Amino acid sequence: MALASGAFNRVLADEPWARDRLAAHAGRAFSLRVGPLTSEFRIDGQGALEAAPAAGAKPDLVVTLSPFNVPAFLANPARWNELVTEEGDVELGGTLKELAQTLPWFVEKLCARTLGPIVGQRVADAGKRMLELPEYATKRIGDNVGSYARDEVEVLAHPADLRVLRDESAALQSRIDALVARIDALAARLPERRSDA
Repeated sequence: MALASGAFNRVLADEPWARDRLAAHAGRAFSLRVGPLTSEFRIDGQGALEAAPAAGAKPDLVVTLSPFNVPAFLANPARWNELVTEEGDVELGGTLKELAQTLPWFVEKLCARTLGPIVGQRVADAGKRMLELPEYATKRIGDNVGSYARDEVEVLAHPADLRVLRDESAALQSRIDALVARIDALAARLPERRSDA
C-alpha cells in the first residue's frame, strides 16, 4: 500500500489541480478492492494519499474492480461506470472517477518525460493496445466459436433463420387471433338463433 500511495503521490507531485481536487476530501478514507486484495488509503490536507491500516475505521468509500477487468479499465478508464462499483461517499467517488479519466494522460506524460516525446508516446500507445488485447481476444474467440457452432456444426440457428421464424410466428399468431375472433362472433350469434326458434 505504501508503494502504491508513493507512486500515486509522485505522479501527482507536478499536478496541483489534481491534488486540489483530492484535498477537498481531506481526512476521508477509501478502500480499493481488486479480487481478494484490498488496499485502504487516506487523503491528507495537501491532496496526497497515505496508506491507511486495514484494521482501522470503516472507509468512507469502497471501490471494487474485478481482476478480470483491470486491463480493460487501465486501457480505457472512461469505462468507470461499466467496470467499477462504488459504495459510500458519492462525492469522493466522483472525484476518483474524474482523476481516473486522466490516467492515460498521466502515463503518456510520464513516458514522454522518461523516454522523450516521440518514443514515450509510442510506448504509451503500445501499452494501451496490450491492455486491450485480452478483452479483444476474448470477444474474437467468442465470435468465432459462435460462428463455428452456427455455420459448421449447425448447433445454433443463424440470425436470418431466427428472423424468418419470428416473422412466421407473428403471422401465425395473427391468423390464430383472427380465427378466435370469428369463433367468438359465431358463438355470440348461436344463442340468438335458438331464441328465435
